Amino acid sequence: MEQSDNKSIGGDAIVSLNLAVRAQDDEKETPPPDGGYGWLCVAACFTVNCFSWGIVASYGIYLSHYLSNQVYPEASSFDYAFVGGFNFSMAMLAAPFVTILTREYGIRLAMIAGVIMESGGFVAASFSKRIWQLYLTQGLLVGLGVGFVYIPSIAVLSQWFDKKRSLANGVSAAGSGIGGAVFSWATEAMINQIGLHWALRVTGIIIFFAILTAALVIRDRNQHIRPTQRALDIKLLRRYDVILLLSWAFVSMLGYITVLFSLSDFALSIGLSHAQATNIVGFLNVGTAVGRPIVGIWSDRYSRIDVAGLLTLLCGLCCFMFWLPATSYGLTVFFALIIGAILGVFWLTIGPLCVEVAGLKELQSLLSLSWISIILPTTFSEVIGLQLRRSGSSREYLFPQIFAGLSYMVASVFLFELRRIKRREHQQN
Repeated sequence: MEQSDNKSIGGDAIVSLNLAVRAQDDEKETPPPDGGYGWLCVAACFTVNCFSWGIVASYGIYLSHYLSNQVYPEASSFDYAFVGGFNFSMAMLAAPFVTILTREYGIRLAMIAGVIMESGGFVAASFSKRIWQLYLTQGLLVGLGVGFVYIPSIAVLSQWFDKKRSLANGVSAAGSGIGGAVFSWATEAMINQIGLHWALRVTGIIIFFAILTAALVIRDRNQHIRPTQRALDIKLLRRYDVILLLSWAFVSMLGYITVLFSLSDFALSIGLSHAQATNIVGFLNVGTAVGRPIVGIWSDRYSRIDVAGLLTLLCGLCCFMFWLPATSYGLTVFFALIIGAILGVFWLTIGPLCVEVAGLKELQSLLSLSWISIILPTTFSEVIGLQLRRSGSSREYLFPQIFAGLSYMVASVFLFELRRIKRREHQQN
């Protein structure tokens, strides 16, 4: 009996010692290094954004081409809007599965699967003869591919950076602006020079090699942080601050997609040429490339919640002040540059904001909920925008413009309320 007790005591001591060592290791290794290999991860995430969301952001060029040339005679304008919306909604719909896949097999396998789907979707779209085939290829397959490459990568930079977290995310997010600008002009040029089908094929081939390289370079720090990585953590939904963050995500996406996909066709509606319409989309993405790193610096220097809230409000105000009265090429270019810098405030700040609300361990679980929350707005916002459009009117896009502006202004209210309760919590502590 005594021997058994001794063994029990000895076993407990060993367990306690192991726990103490593990806790000591966690204390040493968990804090982000704020640099080092993290900058290579920034380059990898920049590439992912460039060749996923950047290319998706250039869908407006395809949209205006499809609408103007009746490529698929049986298709309506709503069909094309759904194809573009699927690029976002399918990416977000895949989030729970991708989260589980990443937890079980690591980030690299998910990203390689994603690049095969995204690049394959563009190549397959080049052979589409019917609109339902375009749904499956340039819509569903591309969207799933974007989700599989983006979802695993978004949490990585917050694991590598602390004081420079928003800057790192801002530089990474600028990739979507660079990619959007390059591919907006390149897509228009390729369609004119080699035709629509080869433009899709060339885009798919470029995507494959670029994102595959990023997938081989990127590296997470899950072994140090040990995140929960739950695909659907219902417990988080019991928290008021989480509900506010998800509400902001939902409503702001209504404005984001409407502006992003409508701007090219809006340019045509006010009498601008196809070349000028392409320039508008290109300048919007130039604004994104320049603005996002600057916003990242501001977010690190000041409150991340404050900056996100103010920029969301500013997006709404810009829609009313500059887009609503835009009837000339010059003012439309100005609006595109200004709104481009702040339009995608969600994509730039969602990672750091999730850390602010739930911490690093719950980051990927809260991100998964964030992706789910924006499935509906990314799918239907452009459809709503087209439904609000008054064809043949001198102010064809009046109601979509108002809809986008109001969406952003309402969304900012949720972040200002989140700011209020976080300040109250800070004062109580």
